[in-house]
Amino acid sequence: MTITHHPGEDTLAAFAAGTLDEPRSVVVAAHVALCPHCRATVAAFEQLGGTLVEQAVPAAAHAGSLDEALARLDDAMPSAPMMPQATPDCPDVLAPYEVGRWRWIGPGVHWRKVEVPESEGTRVFMLKAAPGSSLPHHGHSGVEWTCVLQGAFRHDLGRYGPGDFDEADSTVDHTPFVEEGDVCICLVAMQGNLELRGWLGKLLQPFVRL
Repeated sequence: MTITHHPGEDTLAAFAAGTLDEPRSVVVAAHVALCPHCRATVAAFEQLGGTLVEQAVPAAAHAGSLDEALARLDDAMPSAPMMPQATPDCPDVLAPYEVGRWRWIGPGVHWRKVEVPESEGTRVFMLKAAPGSSLPHHGHSGVEWTCVLQGAFRHDLGRYGPGDFDEADSTVDHTPFVEEGDVCICLVAMQGNLELRGWLGKLLQPFVRL
């Protein structure tokens, strides 16, 4: 597997520090699980963070501070999530979340929701597209992060195969086309909506709510 498209270092640093919002963290985690290079980068950021913590001057403890810390941990501990049934097209990073059924949204294209809590309008879903299929020419009203899990697609900015990370925003218009071979399966975090272009896109727009 040759991975050529990666998240930026700022994104990986935020992911390692735990400051990235949950929807985008899920997509970055899927990429990191497939990419040895980014896995090493995240480990380096985590080690750096640990070193800085060790070098920090400790605050003086006061009576009852241990009990307060344990109480905060209890409050922050989430209840055990329902584990979905494993499927070949459902990556391990989605194990803590409920994953919906595949639904048809166009010729050769299916969608399913992933129940990750939204953050600033960013939601998570999966797309599955048959070889040779394509999405209409479109732009974005917000930021879209995509990790390819299987298969490959192309658009004006390059080719994206298994493990590749694709980032698009309101400055990007493209027409993704799925290569022949494997079904293309992607994990997506999207803020805002797709904005379909052209007369056909205007006709289809009321029906597209990814």
